Amino acid sequence: MLEWLKQPGFFGTHATLGADISQLMATLFTGLFIIGWVQARRRQADAHHWLMLGGMVTMLVFFTNYYLFRQLGVLAVEGKEGFGGSQDLYDHVFIPLLTLHILLVIIGLVMAVYMIVLGFRAQAFDQGKRMLGNVTLLTSWGKIGKIFGGITAVILLLFASRVASAGFSSRKLMVYLGLLLLIAIVFSVEITIQRIWPNAERRHRVLGRFTMIIYCVLFVTGSVTYTMLYILYPGKIG
Repeated sequence: MLEWLKQPGFFGTHATLGADISQLMATLFTGLFIIGWVQARRRQADAHHWLMLGGMVTMLVFFTNYYLFRQLGVLAVEGKEGFGGSQDLYDHVFIPLLTLHILLVIIGLVMAVYMIVLGFRAQAFDQGKRMLGNVTLLTSWGKIGKIFGGITAVILLLFASRVASAGFSSRKLMVYLGLLLLIAIVFSVEITIQRIWPNAERRHRVLGRFTMIIYCVLFVTGSVTYTMLYILYPGKIG
């Protein structure tokens, strides 16, 4: 699979097939989420629900597998051989941009899971019509602890499977621990969020808008990173 992703891409740049697929899918998902946002603005709740649910689940499956297979974030910062520009440009523009992009990827994936769950928790039906419920959503620390424990077990199993198939790496360990830390922060923030926006409808709208902004910025940083790596300053790493 990894060797297949390293083949030349189809956009006619210096990118690999994996990079071109990633850019294409990022464009597709961003477009879908913008359509979903428009549907929400037009109160097309049912269409919005299924489009966003399908889009987010597909995005989670695709990008989780893609980054696990390709380890793009780890690969791209292993050395300047992956970047054909100057050292100054690499240190002060490319690396900060790439770091921001990877951070947004993690936040975006976590928010996708969060919004899927929130979407189901916040929904209500009136005579068969889907809408956001005007109810209070509260989660206890005990329930959050159980959920986080389950997620931790899954992530540790994923890490163990990676170690079994590809060997141990401290960098891989840092990636998985970083993911756990981020999820822990999100759950901690949830307690604050439910105090600020206890109302299900209000919370869904505010966090949905925030998530949409994250995805749009993520698309921009990803596109700029792609352009720098594979068009303006191509290097040896694909």
